Amino acid sequence: MKKFAVLVTSIMMAVSMVGCGGTTSTPTTSSEPEQKATTEATQQEQTDPETKDLVIYCPHPLEFIEPLVSEFETQTGISVEVVAAGTGELLKRVESEQGNPLGDIFWGGSLSTMKPQQDLFENYQSINEEYVYDNMKNVEGPLTRFTNIPSVIMVNTDLIGDIKIEGYEDLLNPELKGKIAHCDPSKSSSSYEHLINMLYAMGNGNPEDGWDYVEKLCENLDGKLLSGSSAVYKGVADGEYTVGLTFEEGGAKYVADGAPVKLVYMKEGVISKPDGVYIIKDAKNMANAKKFIDFVTGKDAQTIIIEQLNRRSVRKDVPAPAGLEKLENINLIYDDEELVVEKKQEWLDKFKDIFTSAQ
Repeated sequence: MKKFAVLVTSIMMAVSMVGCGGTTSTPTTSSEPEQKATTEATQQEQTDPETKDLVIYCPHPLEFIEPLVSEFETQTGISVEVVAAGTGELLKRVESEQGNPLGDIFWGGSLSTMKPQQDLFENYQSINEEYVYDNMKNVEGPLTRFTNIPSVIMVNTDLIGDIKIEGYEDLLNPELKGKIAHCDPSKSSSSYEHLINMLYAMGNGNPEDGWDYVEKLCENLDGKLLSGSSAVYKGVADGEYTVGLTFEEGGAKYVADGAPVKLVYMKEGVISKPDGVYIIKDAKNMANAKKFIDFVTGKDAQTIIIEQLNRRSVRKDVPAPAGLEKLENINLIYDDEELVVEKKQEWLDKFKDIFTSAQ
């Protein structure tokens, strides 16, 4: 049985090292794209120094990382080290290591968070791009889409009582003051996606009109702002908070496991966006990084994602996960991606000022 190393870290210091046992599975018969990937990888190895290592920076929960990394190790024989931390911390790490990167892959982070930083990553087109939905293709060069993730509200059904939760407006109920789990959007891409979502949803399509709602929400947070996205869904599932602003997969796992929680798709509107997987510029294990991109966007890995990990695939030939709300039943709304990229730091600073003033 293979094992991959998981290093849980912060930008300032390593916190702990834990071994995470990989699962084994019978390799499936290679499809035509996978055979093509093998051929291209072999050609790449003729020009790049051959290694058997890969370092992945990843904000995903460890229970999400483990099945996919273990399968990748089994199929390729490559030894993977995962550095796990928040998206913001890991991006700072990549920035500080420019010219001498210690990581090869950045796996996770929403497009809204990563687009402004795309110069930190290598251009690479996965061999699976032809199977990806047209609106989720990598047209920029460095930004390979990985899964499609709606923002949701997670509710603890044991604690909510008769309080109605159908959308953002309901989070302003005074009975929920101090009982709402929300993460610092400067540290979590899923929290930043919620900020974008509420600005557009509560501003009726004009994000500048959504700040009045943000001010009211910050007052109801009662000075509580969490430092990582996992603290949100874990806090709700464990009964520490009554409701939380999170992403679909973060809560869906607890629903599937029978925890006393449910997911609410905001009636005012839900933005569903892909996150991605990216090769760090000048990666030392470049050939292996490309193999990983091709693996996680392949049909086998994307099937694991929908069958075991409660996420939506970006591939046209992989069905929606069982048990999740159909997209056609959700009030989907859309942002202006160029504006979101342009305004990112301004919006983060404004949120910080509002939250600080509300305490």
